[in-house]
Amino acid sequence: MSKNTRNTAFRKVDVDQYGEEVYEEDQTADEGATGPSDAEVQSMLAKGRNGDALQYVLTNAPLTSKNQGVKDKAAQTVLKVLMSLKANEIEGSLKGLDQAKQDTLMKYIYRGFENPSEGSSAQLLVWHDKLFAVTGVGSIVRVLTDRKRV
Repeated sequence: MSKNTRNTAFRKVDVDQYGEEVYEEDQTADEGATGPSDAEVQSMLAKGRNGDALQYVLTNAPLTSKNQGVKDKAAQTVLKVLMSLKANEIEGSLKGLDQAKQDTLMKYIYRGFENPSEGSSAQLLVWHDKLFAVTGVGSIVRVLTDRKRV
């Protein structure tokens, strides 16, 4: 048993300050983020540098932007890069990614599942399988619990 059972200090905490009504969004949003340049990605893809294009779009992902148009454009660019890589190139592309970029890629894969296009679901499932083999269940948990959406 506890020695000090008459302690009432816990009653002095104002729990109302933690309610959802008074929650404020993080102020670190970068309103100037424009996402990856579509022209730069197209030139990389035309030169056959698909792995570099993947690195570029994940590095320049507008994670902190609140502008939904910028996020939609970036998601389309990332999906274009993902669809351009062949199944045998995927594993090599994933080896060069650090954990943060792998998590960002998993976010974009889930974003692609939200709005599938012709033939994209099968390709995204291949990406998900290969990425899951590299990252394990930890990446999925981090993506589903992260507040920053793509």
